[in-house]
Amino acid sequence: MTLDMTKGKPLKLLLSFAIPLLLGNVFQQIYNMADTFIVGRTLGVHALAGVGAAGSLMFLIMGFIQGVSSGLAVPLAQAYGAKDYPRLRRSFALNILVSLVVSVLMTIFSLTQTRNLLDLMGTPKEIYQEAFNYIHVIFAGLILFAILNGGLNCLRALGDSRMPLIFLIMTSLVNVVLDITFILALGMGVEGAAYATLASVFLADVMIFFYIGKKVKILLPKKEDWRIRQKELSRHLTIGLPIGFQSSIIAIGAIILQTALNGLGADVVAAYTTVSKIEQLGIQILMSFGMTMATYIGQNYGAKKYERMWAGVTTGVKISLVMSWLMGGFFYLLADRLVGLFITGEHPHILALGRQYFHVTVFFYSFLALLFIYRYTIQGLGHSLVPTFAGILELCTRTFSAWVLIPRFGFLGGILAAPLSWIMALLPVSITYYYSRRHLRSKEKHKSR
Repeated sequence: MTLDMTKGKPLKLLLSFAIPLLLGNVFQQIYNMADTFIVGRTLGVHALAGVGAAGSLMFLIMGFIQGVSSGLAVPLAQAYGAKDYPRLRRSFALNILVSLVVSVLMTIFSLTQTRNLLDLMGTPKEIYQEAFNYIHVIFAGLILFAILNGGLNCLRALGDSRMPLIFLIMTSLVNVVLDITFILALGMGVEGAAYATLASVFLADVMIFFYIGKKVKILLPKKEDWRIRQKELSRHLTIGLPIGFQSSIIAIGAIILQTALNGLGADVVAAYTTVSKIEQLGIQILMSFGMTMATYIGQNYGAKKYERMWAGVTTGVKISLVMSWLMGGFFYLLADRLVGLFITGEHPHILALGRQYFHVTVFFYSFLALLFIYRYTIQGLGHSLVPTFAGILELCTRTFSAWVLIPRFGFLGGILAAPLSWIMALLPVSITYYYSRRHLRSKEKHKSR
């Protein structure tokens, strides 16, 4: 069900869109966490660390694909807000074509460079093979992830966050069942977890394909819509590629950080893997409100309702800050129990590292909340270079943590990497937001004279 976000009260619209989006993002994280949880509980710490070491590479490759997909959906949202349906169909066609080309190129790169990347990261010998076995299977199915993210983002650009939720719930449930079947019943090890993920994503792709074909016919391109127009292609690439590069730049920082953590041993890698998975599940709350702003801003910008945009941003900031405080308190109080869910046997050192991580990072979640709101807002306006610059700042901060803080402070230096990178990235996106707001208001005043 599509949602016109250019009409109605911003608070009601943001909540009605963000809640299904949040649940969908949570279930998307659950099928990622299922691999970590089941591997950690059944195959041991080394297998868990192997999947964790592969996580940074997944972030590098899949983050680019997801970022491009997110950026490509911005012109789609703007066309929908402007009620320009021919442009909407052409935008959807370009989404499909660009996503397919990007996924094929990234598949070729990732499959040929997997071992080189693992070597570059200094992956410990005892977890190297598990990391390779897992990530190589995932990379072979990148086109499936491209279809999934492209379909979900296009539906969300139209204001539909409910059907993506349904698709992701079904996908998550299938992934859990297949994880248990492939790992426990068939004894396929970490590769079984990867095959389970690909099978569940394929199911989601099929559902999205039939749903759009039957229920969202305003997206379906006509024959003439497949003709590539240079101006429209340039606009899609100008927004999509920088956001993809932004994700990859951040991922490179994560790889550099992971490389430094690898040097601290398998226990540290296992602890960092565990807390990262837990935190990512919580961060979906903040990210969901940020992603909501991209759709809300995109549609209202297309409709030229600028003052309505700023009112929505103010509302989004208030909601997101409250959520960040609640999430921080939850993680602070339940750190031991949450980490203990992923670890079998007596591993007090890993539990202590996990507790230390949360007792530091929770005090910085407010900065992350603002970062998501402002980053996705300027993305909805079509500004893609500033988020990329913010990504470069995150890369520099994580590199500083890996090269300076970790050698000096150990795991604590790694913990500080994320909070410091959030603060550094927040500076340019918040400045750009307030500049864009002032510029558009000045433009409107000039027109009214």
